[in-house]
Amino acid sequence: MNQRNNLVIGIIIALVVAASYNVDANPIDFFEGLPNLAIVAEEMTQVDAELFGTAFLSMFETIQMAFIGTIVGVAISLPLSMFAARNLNSKFVYAPVRAILAAVRTFPSILWAILFVIMVGLGPFAGVLAIIMYTVGFVAKLQYETIETIDADPMDAVSSIGVSKWQLIRYVVIPESAPHLLSQMLYMFDYNVRQTSILGLVGAGGIGFYIINYIKFFEYGKAAVFMIVVLVTVLIIDWISLKIRDKYIVKSQHGMEVTAK
Repeated sequence: MNQRNNLVIGIIIALVVAASYNVDANPIDFFEGLPNLAIVAEEMTQVDAELFGTAFLSMFETIQMAFIGTIVGVAISLPLSMFAARNLNSKFVYAPVRAILAAVRTFPSILWAILFVIMVGLGPFAGVLAIIMYTVGFVAKLQYETIETIDADPMDAVSSIGVSKWQLIRYVVIPESAPHLLSQMLYMFDYNVRQTSILGLVGAGGIGFYIINYIKFFEYGKAAVFMIVVLVTVLIIDWISLKIRDKYIVKSQHGMEVTAK
């Protein structure tokens, strides 16, 4: 077993070295570039406090975009995840649904943003549509994988009394997968807030529009104001998510363990 583990580790190291060579990953370049990073960091300390008002307003827009995109995306992903679950459908149903979801996930949110900017024009609406698409592809995958891990005994017991598939989903699938779905929603909202900060690069609204433009014109002190607001917002969202997980998800899982015993 040790020899096999050593062989696997050796192969992984060799692959990392080969990949590093192919992507021109040179540690010397990294250390030589540290002085440039220090210059930028020093300029970022020269914060322009007058921009905080604009930064908070644009962050509020970013949060609204992420919130709408997450809620709508999760709502769309729920029925799709039911159709994509192998333990609920035949191959002729779940296979094409999974193929569609895989195609949706293929495009990163910023590429979706570019497509929707072309479609609906510049502004936050294009960003919201991009977030919805990415959320659908990501959450639907997580959710159908969660559904497939549900204990088969309760599903078989309910199915044996002749209930419909909708009743099976309502009384077994949804209650069993709900805590995981809430955790996925919290994660996606946190991710989407940070991702929305980047969508401004292509004119899809949000605080990223200001960050990208100030960096583009080497105004790092002004960009730092907006980056500080993003950091504070993410920390607050992390704290709120932790409280929600502790109150609902952990408690729910503990309750299911007690019931099982």
